[in-house]
Amino acid sequence: MTDELTVEFAGEAFTVEPGAVFTVGREGDLAIDDNLFLHRHFLTIENVGGLWLLSNVGSRLSATVTDTGGRVQAWLAPGARLPLVFAATAVIFSAGPTTYELTIHVAEPAFRETQSFGDDDGLSTIGDVPLTHSQRVMILALAEPVLRREGTGMSELPTSAQAAERLGWTLTRFNRKLDNVCDKLDRIGVPGMRGGARSYATNRRVRLVEHAIAARLVTREDLPLLDLERASDAGRDT
Repeated sequence: MTDELTVEFAGEAFTVEPGAVFTVGREGDLAIDDNLFLHRHFLTIENVGGLWLLSNVGSRLSATVTDTGGRVQAWLAPGARLPLVFAATAVIFSAGPTTYELTIHVAEPAFRETQSFGDDDGLSTIGDVPLTHSQRVMILALAEPVLRREGTGMSELPTSAQAAERLGWTLTRFNRKLDNVCDKLDRIGVPGMRGGARSYATNRRVRLVEHAIAARLVTREDLPLLDLERASDAGRDT
């Protein structure tokens, strides 16, 4: 059927036809993982009135939803739903220390891109966030497992201590840079960056990685900076 939808995860593809409700979670049509931090039923996809909708039917977890070019981003909170208007939509979410990514392909999307002209690369819609070198490599150290993963799937994120060790930094220095970046993103309206009574350090780290990957703040091409930073930091200690 021309109006069917395909969900891609970890090298597998699942076809969804209008009239069906596709469920993602620990159980369902896409039983994504036996991770107990993940809802039994977390996301659903269904066609309503000719439009594909992605719904968060969980009670605690949220998901970052973006077009695969990283130009438009939304945060899908529990109870919320979004129309799937792009030909390809990336969905990134975390449960405990594990981050997941799947891609949804719509055969006949409601939105079609047009060729743009000029110098604008089209990547500034989310908001241009200037990062210092140290802030960028800090994010890279957290996002490295996701960036090294080929395609969609799941990745275990490092702890702050592991990420600091990867860079050759002290944990105090790493946490200071993490605070600075999260404050900067919070000021421009990125949700989940500010701590609170119900917020945990792990939640802030994984939310930062979700946003950084979706907004293309860091990419696979940036990964060599990690080894350069560790080498330069070791040189300063000698």
